[in-house]
Amino acid sequence: MTSKILSIVIAACVGAVIICTAGLGLLGGHAATCTYAGPSAAPQAWTAAGGYTADQVSAAAIIVRAGIDAGVPVRGQVIAVAVAIQESSLQNRSDGPDDSVGLFQQRPSQGWGTRDQLLDPVYASRRFYTALLAVAGWPQMPLTDAGQAVQRSAYPDAYARWEHDATKLVTTVGSSTNGVMSVNIAGCLTPCPDALNSSNAGGTPAAPSEASGACDWVAPVRAPIVSGFRTAGRPSHDGVDLAAARGTPIRVASTGTVLVVRCNVTPASHGCDQDGSPSTPGCGWYVDVLHADQIVTRYCHMLTRPSVVEGQQVLVGQVIGFVGSSGHSSGPHLHFEVHVNGDRSPVGAVDPVMFMAGRAPIGHQ
Repeated sequence: MTSKILSIVIAACVGAVIICTAGLGLLGGHAATCTYAGPSAAPQAWTAAGGYTADQVSAAAIIVRAGIDAGVPVRGQVIAVAVAIQESSLQNRSDGPDDSVGLFQQRPSQGWGTRDQLLDPVYASRRFYTALLAVAGWPQMPLTDAGQAVQRSAYPDAYARWEHDATKLVTTVGSSTNGVMSVNIAGCLTPCPDALNSSNAGGTPAAPSEASGACDWVAPVRAPIVSGFRTAGRPSHDGVDLAAARGTPIRVASTGTVLVVRCNVTPASHGCDQDGSPSTPGCGWYVDVLHADQIVTRYCHMLTRPSVVEGQQVLVGQVIGFVGSSGHSSGPHLHFEVHVNGDRSPVGAVDPVMFMAGRAPIGHQ
């Protein structure tokens, strides 16, 4: 099984090229060329990660690559990997119950394809995504509901337990330093949104291009502002709320060091792996990142545990989590804050719109 999966990963490392040129003024007066060069030329020899074997990580890479090729957003890739963890432990099994086979334990007798087809991890992944995309409203569904709508499992609640693991695996295998992708435009989210949000980019975390040094800052999401900084109605609102859809990848606004990864909710027993409410105090799952010049950015109300850890170095444009509604929240959105002088208290908070205006403007769809 190892050689088969690795050969598919190698074969999958063929991609398109997207080139877009940013106009003057979008990056503080600088022009930048953002290039998506496709998957890296060198095949990835996957290693164990996060408690998963090299074979399992390789299988996750195949699933993610198939999702990218099909234009499936990152949220869909996370759902697919979580389902495969539950169904097969990311193993290309040929001996499942009844006539179930493959990574997703799909059944030839249920119309998924022939046995040989379903033992091809690429084919099985594509069939899963085809079924997922046919589910109305799947991006807004809890992971377990979306997975169940496709699989119709006897254990429909089991998928949810793997959401964190799946998020970490998608982040790991989608990195430009690994094998599935080599995206060079993550530093240019503002001038090149169409390229970054295309099926080829897939929302995967990546390093900025060497040619786009002017891209020191990016918009964490592209979405309209629905609640501003310290308005008359919310004088203690120390950031802005960006109305991005549930599951939208959140990109770190600039290169820096992760200071805090925390579930902040009252009472603590409520947890952050479910939606909060306007009467649930706290930031939910959130991340603080320290940047150059003692600038700190904060990202609140994430869907699941963030995909970074405290002390980790992150690159501008890297995906650090996904939009959710945990903590004090009435619906999915990103609460984004900017603090100066290294002061993470309200005293250090500044208006993110004003701060980002000359760097990477926020509040645009």
